[in-house]
Amino acid sequence: MASLTLDWLHVIALLGALQGVFLAAVLATKRSNRTANRLLAVTMASFSISMATGVYHAVGLVDVFPHFFGAGYPLPFVFGPLIYLYAVTAADRSRRLTWRDALHFLPFVTLVIAALPIYLMSGAEKIAFYEGLENGEVPLLLSIADPLKLISGVIYTAVTILFLRRHRERVKESYSSVGRVNLRWLLWLVAGAATIWMLAVAFQLLESTGVMRGLRGDDFIALGLAVVVYGAGYMGLRQPEVFRYETAEHRVPVELLRQAGRPSPMRDETVVAVPAPAGSPDEAPDATPRYERSGLTDQEAERLEDELTVVMEKEQPWRDSDLTLADLADRLSTTPHKLSEVLNSQLGQTFYDFVNGYRVREVQRRIAAGEARKVTMLALALDAGFASKSTFNVAFKKHTNQTPSGYKQAAGM
Repeated sequence: MASLTLDWLHVIALLGALQGVFLAAVLATKRSNRTANRLLAVTMASFSISMATGVYHAVGLVDVFPHFFGAGYPLPFVFGPLIYLYAVTAADRSRRLTWRDALHFLPFVTLVIAALPIYLMSGAEKIAFYEGLENGEVPLLLSIADPLKLISGVIYTAVTILFLRRHRERVKESYSSVGRVNLRWLLWLVAGAATIWMLAVAFQLLESTGVMRGLRGDDFIALGLAVVVYGAGYMGLRQPEVFRYETAEHRVPVELLRQAGRPSPMRDETVVAVPAPAGSPDEAPDATPRYERSGLTDQEAERLEDELTVVMEKEQPWRDSDLTLADLADRLSTTPHKLSEVLNSQLGQTFYDFVNGYRVREVQRRIAAGEARKVTMLALALDAGFASKSTFNVAFKKHTNQTPSGYKQAAGM
């Protein structure tokens, strides 16, 4: 009869598995951003099965429930793809899964198919197979799969971190306050997952050299997974919906392209501007050059820039900490894409830096007026539209090359 003694590492792993199942159920039923939440639910369930499998082996339940043997072995091949796809869909709620996304799971499916002879064994055969593994009799399939799982995890973790870093910059094109939408928490959790993968690689190398005899690397990896489950689950539930504002113009019908003498676009290609036929009232032969993507002329861009300056100085929309590119474009009766073109091409700034520049200058003005003696710097920052102290400090340093306290001291406040 197998011993059912559990030490503290096994208890934590088992509780983490139960927590993962609970969080998976909650996330699967969450209505907002369903694609991302369902992916996170599947991720939590996969982690739970993996942790439960670790406890199953550690307490010697293979002899009692042999048919659960190997249930969690292929799962590391889905950890990386699931976390990556969750990050992608959490960053853009309009993102839907496609058949191409299924290609990420080919290694998992291939391993399951290759291992079918093992999964179809009788209970007695599985026990004998497991005893052979314990005695060092590792078949070729597992010898190949073990290092490939580690390679897959490291690669997907690196790709996910790179995607999240790019996302942090991309949201600055549409948001003036990015604290709630930059997925920083997910970046930290992926970094935690990277640490687990690196530990797994280290334990694998130590085990292969015989240095790690007596150490329980799998238990510590399970402990790390439990931490990731708690962090990813709770932060995923609290994460607000993120919407990357679509700034491209509407598609142009193929018929109009043909009338204009242009070739039809490739599949999934977005065409945003069509020159009018020569001699039409909409475009004279000596028309000013158009921006390639938006169809905005230099004259229109200058006019929009002037209107933008008037709105920012008179209406002061930057005082709204939730101001977005779409909100500001609506005030100017233009599209987010055209406004973005003006900011990037005419002013050389992202929307985020442009708006926060006004906020920083407002704080500078109030410091110079002596108001910093009466209220705190944080109060000045919040009044100017900053959503948090950390965002204010970073933006102020970027625009003035000084910290807020240093600037205040230099101003004699």
